[in-house]
Amino acid sequence: MEFITNNLAETLMILGVVALIIEVAVLGMSTFILLFLGLSLLATGMLMNFSLLHSTVTTALWSNTLVTAILSVVLWKPLKRMQEQRDSGEVNSDFAELSFVLSNDVDEQGLTTHAYSGIEWKLKSKHPLTAGTKVKVVKKDVGVMWVEAQ
Repeated sequence: MEFITNNLAETLMILGVVALIIEVAVLGMSTFILLFLGLSLLATGMLMNFSLLHSTVTTALWSNTLVTAILSVVLWKPLKRMQEQRDSGEVNSDFAELSFVLSNDVDEQGLTTHAYSGIEWKLKSKHPLTAGTKVKVVKKDVGVMWVEAQ
């Protein structure tokens, strides 16, 4: 315990970095509590290291309490908004590069199917395609592959 109190600034900075690593790497920024605490510990340790705060346990506790509270009030809404942003763009997956030759005619009705990865997929196309046409998958919906001529 004496080692920790003699090196309080360094101990606080190490604990702050550990809390930040846990928040980002393990929890994936899902909770902000460790983020605020880690930043607070890091800031308090730095202030003590530069002799702007006294290196006592009481000062460390009060400083962390105040800095954590201030950080949570200031950063809560921006971080919450950042979490709620969604990317509306289409996700390209391995299906997007899939190409094959049609065994039957395909149109927008989706009456033709194609077996891929153990699933019977309905095939649809914006423009009618005849059997024997080489196609590639351009879009996928639940149980449906949209294809176009290659």
